[in-house]
Amino acid sequence: MMIVVVTGLPRSGTSLMMQMLEAGGMEVLTDEVRKPDEDNPRGYYEFERVKRLPEDTGWLDEAEGKVVKVVSMLLDKLPDDRRYKVIFMKRKLEEVLVSQAKMLRRLGKPYRPEDDRKLLEVFRKHLRELESWLARQKNMDVIYVSYNEIIEEPRVNAERINRFLGRGLDIDSMVSVVDKQLYRERR
Repeated sequence: MMIVVVTGLPRSGTSLMMQMLEAGGMEVLTDEVRKPDEDNPRGYYEFERVKRLPEDTGWLDEAEGKVVKVVSMLLDKLPDDRRYKVIFMKRKLEEVLVSQAKMLRRLGKPYRPEDDRKLLEVFRKHLRELESWLARQKNMDVIYVSYNEIIEEPRVNAERINRFLGRGLDIDSMVSVVDKQLYRERR
């Protein structure tokens, strides 16, 4: 059995990918603790126990044969005694920053625009190190998917993901959840 993991930086399109996979026919592992809001009107598709990796891995049995979202900062905490198909979402980093800033402001949390340059470098370094680490993992197959390209060519990307997963996903349903109106932080 295999666990499908959707990962990426926060605000990189992981929720959209979860929506696409669910629409395509995959069972998602989510607890719906984090409710839809203005930033993610269709929901976050998170499973709270993931945030307690590596201390809590008991939920992994429940994840077998399903898709679960794991933020990129926790990806290397997944135990290596299982097989994973990893869909790694990428997005223009400037858009990630803008989206994150808007979300923080809406939540009334501190945001300092002068920190963006430093955060951009932190993200770049994190992604370089993680991609290098992923290339060495024998228990993980990885596909990199661009959020920006999904918005422009949803069918091409849905077909690519379907081939990667080796499944008979419903491509038309996957494409139907891509809403260009929700692509608000363009750069």
